[in-house]
Amino acid sequence: MKIDAHYYGILAFCRACGFTKDAAGTIAYASQYVDDAKINHMVLAKKPKGVEPETIDGKPAFFNMATCHSYAQLDTYNYDSMTGNTCAFHFVPGCEGKNFTRKLRCKKKSPIIESILQKAKEENDLVKLGMVLHAYADTFSHAGFSGLLSKVNSIENLTATAKAPLVPRHVFKKWVMQLQKSRLGETLDRALHAVAPAYGHGRALSFPDVPHLTWSYHYDFSDNFSSQFTISEVINPNRFKEAFTSIHGHLTDYLERHPEYKDPDAGPRDTTPLFNTLLAEVHSDRKRIKNWQQTMVKLNLLDAADKELHYDHFLWLKDAFSNFTKKTYDKRKVEGALAGPDFATSRWYQFYQAVHWYKGHFFRLAEENGVTIPR
Repeated sequence: MKIDAHYYGILAFCRACGFTKDAAGTIAYASQYVDDAKINHMVLAKKPKGVEPETIDGKPAFFNMATCHSYAQLDTYNYDSMTGNTCAFHFVPGCEGKNFTRKLRCKKKSPIIESILQKAKEENDLVKLGMVLHAYADTFSHAGFSGLLSKVNSIENLTATAKAPLVPRHVFKKWVMQLQKSRLGETLDRALHAVAPAYGHGRALSFPDVPHLTWSYHYDFSDNFSSQFTISEVINPNRFKEAFTSIHGHLTDYLERHPEYKDPDAGPRDTTPLFNTLLAEVHSDRKRIKNWQQTMVKLNLLDAADKELHYDHFLWLKDAFSNFTKKTYDKRKVEGALAGPDFATSRWYQFYQAVHWYKGHFFRLAEENGVTIPR
C-alpha cells in the first residue's frame, strides 16, 4: 500500500472509531513513517539527556533503525536490509510451504504479524500500534511476494483487467490486447526481468498498491522452481476492503482497552463513505490523497485547518533535532545530530524504540513459526 492508505486511510478510520485528532494523527504518522524512515546510522554530537544511545567508534549513536531503504541505491540491496527492513515491515513471511524460500512468501494475517499486533494492542503506545498496522496492512496487498531477492518474485505475463495508473482505460485495454497477441508481451517480460530484480513486488510494478486495480500474473508454484507456472488473479478492492475491515476492528478494540484516547465529542461513525473513498477508481496518488482530505473534512472528521490533514515526512525529525536541515538528515547515515531539549519524549525517539521492539518480536516469532532467519 501507499501513503493514501497507510496515512490518510488509517487517519480517517482512527477518527471514525473515535480517536482524538492527536492520537489519530500519531497512529497514522507512525504507519506511514515506516515507508520513510531510511536513516540507519546516526552519529550524535553529544549524548541526549535522559537517553542511553549506543556507542559506535567511541561516539554516541543510534543504529539499525531503518524500516525502509532507498530502492535507487544499489548498496542498500543487501541481506540485512532485506531481512531487517523489507521482510520485517513490508513482506511479513506467511510461514507456509515446504522450504525456506516458500515460507518467506508474504501472507495476509501472517501468524507473525498477528502476534505482534496483539502485543501492540496490549501496550499503551500509539507509535507501536501505527508501526504494526503498516506491516499488517501490507500482508494483504503484498501477499504472494517475498521480501528477499527470490525466485518467488520472478513472475511473468503481468496484466491488468482494470485501468492501470495514469493510463486511459480505452488505450490500456487496447494496448493489453495487442500486447497479448504479439511478441511484445515476451519483450515486456524480458524487460522486467532485465531491469527489475526479483525483489518484493518489483516485477509487478505498483499494481499491488493501487486500491481499485484487478490484475493477474503467472508464477512458478513448484517447490523446486521447475517452471510449473499457474495464473494468479488479484482483486485489489477485495484485499483492501478486507484489510481495512480488520484494521477498523483492531482500532475499535484498542480504543476500548485504552479509553484515554477517546474524543469525548466524537463517537463511532459509519465507515461506508471511507470505504468508498478507499476503493474509488482514482488513478494518481495525489488525487487519492486529495479525495481522502476532502472526505475527512466533509464528514467533520477533521477541519480544513488541522495539521493532521497534511503529511510531512520530516515532521518528527524536525521536532526531535535542533539542527535539522533536509540536506543533513535526508541520508542513510547522519553525522553530528543534535538532539533537542525534549528528545527523550519525542515521537522520533519513540519510533526508534518501537523499531527495536518490533524487530525483536519479529525474528523470535519467525523462528517459533518455523522460519529461522539468520542475522
